[in-house]
Amino acid sequence: MTTASSAFPAADAPLAGRVAVVTGASKGIGAAIARRLARDGAAVVVNYASSEAAAVAVVQEIEAAGGRAVAVRADIADPAGAGGLFDAASEAFGGVDILVNNAGIMALAPIVATDDALFERQVATNIGGVFRGMREAARRLRDGGRIISFSSSVVGLYQPTYGLYAATKAAVEAMTHVLAKELGPREISVSAVAPGPVATDLFLSGKSDEQVAAIAKLNPFGRLGTPEDIANVVAFLAGPDGGWVSGQVIRANGGVI
Repeated sequence: MTTASSAFPAADAPLAGRVAVVTGASKGIGAAIARRLARDGAAVVVNYASSEAAAVAVVQEIEAAGGRAVAVRADIADPAGAGGLFDAASEAFGGVDILVNNAGIMALAPIVATDDALFERQVATNIGGVFRGMREAARRLRDGGRIISFSSSVVGLYQPTYGLYAATKAAVEAMTHVLAKELGPREISVSAVAPGPVATDLFLSGKSDEQVAAIAKLNPFGRLGTPEDIANVVAFLAGPDGGWVSGQVIRANGGVI
């Protein structure tokens, strides 16, 4: 774990005084979310599973801008992962107000070619990790908090090779709808973001320029999303303007469906 900066955000920042845990925050969308929430005033727990150097770099960037952050290693597929993240947040910042369940894995294969090991790995991370994060948040999040999980726009596209991945994200949406009703009396909003194709290393890896261009043309804007596009949606849900939005799945995909 890194040490937290002594600098504090402006008192009028929309998330001043709030604490956010962002899973899978060392790279890509998760890193953009961590930077954006810190810019809005939140103290941020930057979770990583293996990319320590990248997570520390995100923390250093946040601290250099006057924010507060710590990097915390935890594998969300591990049953102890969620509890460890909340423990670290409480130790560093005194509690948690916002959980962003961003971490996940995407391993594609036709259903006929999906072996049990691949099934178990995706279910453990994409469903088990999110479930345990939600459960820990339900127990320990301060009243008036936010839980924001990640689905995917592929849930509604039914593309070949995406069967298992889409199924895990559909489970996230179902849990989101139920938990929103369970936590409403505590004024905790629970929603999900379902991105379309986003220009991250994970998405671009193994694709030709022609494939990327073809995918970009699937939405009316004619471009891939950026990590910042998605972070902006998360910031809205996490901030005061998103307080009346709960039990929703926001398909941030440029209009692809």
